[in-house]
Amino acid sequence: MTSDPTPSVTEATLTDIATNGVWGPDHSVSKAVVDVSRALLASLQGEEGVELPPELSELVVDVQRNATIALPRITANDGVRLSAFSIKLKGDAPRPVVIVPAGWNPYGWLPFLYAYLKLAQRGYHVLAYSPRGIGIKGWVSTSEGFVDVAGPNDWADGSSVIDYVQEALDPSRVGFLGESYGSGISQLVAAHDPANRVSAVVALSTWGNLATSLYNNGTRHVQAVQALIDFTGGPLEEKFDEEAQLLLKNFLNGRDLDEVVAWGTERSPEAYADQTNARGIPTFLSNTWHETLFPVNPVLDLFERLTVPKRLNLWIGDHGAPEGPGLAGLVTGLPFPGLAVPTREAYEWLDHHLLGADNDVPNWPAVNSQSMFTYQTVAAPGGTELITVPARRETYASWDEVTTGSESWYLTGVDGAGDDDGTLTDKPTAGWSRDFEAGALTSCVAGELLKTGQQEWFGNPKSYEPAKFERGQLLVWSTDPLTGSDKVARRIRGAATVRLTVRSSVDAATVIAYLYDVAPDGTARIITHEPLTVTDLTPKTDTTVSWTLQAVSYDLPAGHRIALVVNSRDPLYSYAGSDLPALTTTTVSSMSGNEAKLELPLG
Repeated sequence: MTSDPTPSVTEATLTDIATNGVWGPDHSVSKAVVDVSRALLASLQGEEGVELPPELSELVVDVQRNATIALPRITANDGVRLSAFSIKLKGDAPRPVVIVPAGWNPYGWLPFLYAYLKLAQRGYHVLAYSPRGIGIKGWVSTSEGFVDVAGPNDWADGSSVIDYVQEALDPSRVGFLGESYGSGISQLVAAHDPANRVSAVVALSTWGNLATSLYNNGTRHVQAVQALIDFTGGPLEEKFDEEAQLLLKNFLNGRDLDEVVAWGTERSPEAYADQTNARGIPTFLSNTWHETLFPVNPVLDLFERLTVPKRLNLWIGDHGAPEGPGLAGLVTGLPFPGLAVPTREAYEWLDHHLLGADNDVPNWPAVNSQSMFTYQTVAAPGGTELITVPARRETYASWDEVTTGSESWYLTGVDGAGDDDGTLTDKPTAGWSRDFEAGALTSCVAGELLKTGQQEWFGNPKSYEPAKFERGQLLVWSTDPLTGSDKVARRIRGAATVRLTVRSSVDAATVIAYLYDVAPDGTARIITHEPLTVTDLTPKTDTTVSWTLQAVSYDLPAGHRIALVVNSRDPLYSYAGSDLPALTTTTVSSMSGNEAKLELPLG
């Protein structure tokens, strides 16, 4: 697999995963996660002298005693060979199989080897595989072929994998569990398998609509797509066929986006919700409030369309943060209570629908939503915080129940010149306008791809200082300090909307709305955000626009203020003026009858 010696794994390695998560400094899987999996694989293969903590050593011995491990190559319909890892439990008793398509990462199925062993302990045969094209050349976990990005080849490959497990493992039932890329493939295979052989699906950090996840409100999520290209384990020209190369290059350059939308829609579980419903496939979904790869709103749309037995878990953080440690190597002695819950509930879903376990799954409310930053923390070494009491979770029978009302906050102009901010008031105001220079990056950003939200999950949300935001290149409006009962001023539940009238000195404009919780000391935390790009504008002519921000569950503490910030650029997204040599001017105003406002969802 690699010429490097097998790494030693200590308690410190596991602590790294349990306190820092699965993402490393280069937006890929952390070294600790890969080290654990490499050491587990070497131990399973009988390598002498592998250093593992006692709990992992016992796990390996237990699975070796009760199962047979193999590294098969599964041949797809077109001859492409897929790398796989299988666990076949011993004995004649019928056992279900959990098939795990790997997430989108350079190591294929390798990083979550710990999870496959834990699944085997629960009574499952396991077959993990790397989707075609994923992996580093020469590694055992790398599959042949070109990456299909959850397209029809991946659906067919999933069915080929089912064919293989039926012959090799003779399972009583077939379930799919996927994280990230594997979650979308899991749903799509279940909806398309010609023989309808999938009995349950778990889709963690998943997407609902790939097109709107990567391109929405006229804005391309360029950093997410570039990261996905970089995650495959090789250069674009080696990992994708010519058609996909052209499409991805067009996306990054903002060309032929209608083709991108059609391509992404074909790869969207939401597009096949009717097939999933007709097949009655129990489906477990999870996502995070500050997702930077697959935003939450399209997942909510998918969930609402499903009529099958279903579950939606919504968590603090970003992509892969909640379930990552539980899949990669979470052992006894957790750093904070609640860290094991995301994977435990996923396994319980499979236990009920595949093993027939008489657990509480049938009584679960359909939606379980974690409220942002309601955890309690204590100071930890290094200047960070450690969670002592997990964030509160709320249950609902459906997503429709989350929002029970709304509150309108109207934007005002400013009385003087210079750096004055506007206010958010309960009375409509019109006839004002405010300008800012568009095209410059500011300190008002949604956060770093994958990283900022991962830190949120571990109790360390990013702190902002709105007073230091660059006023010439963005606009700010805020409420007075708000009051409420039980130390909560507002229970923000659902998706906020923003309406503005926009004018640009050129024929296009990107406006990004950020909603902040501002504490009495002036520091702030981000609640939600969303970009909007409008094109084909008549320069210096007013156009009223409105758009929906990403949904949230957020308790605004009493005494805090809500701030709305609008700027033009964020590293995560495309910018309408990227081909212009200089800064432009964007004007925000409020028109009578279409007054500028923030509509805040309450629950």
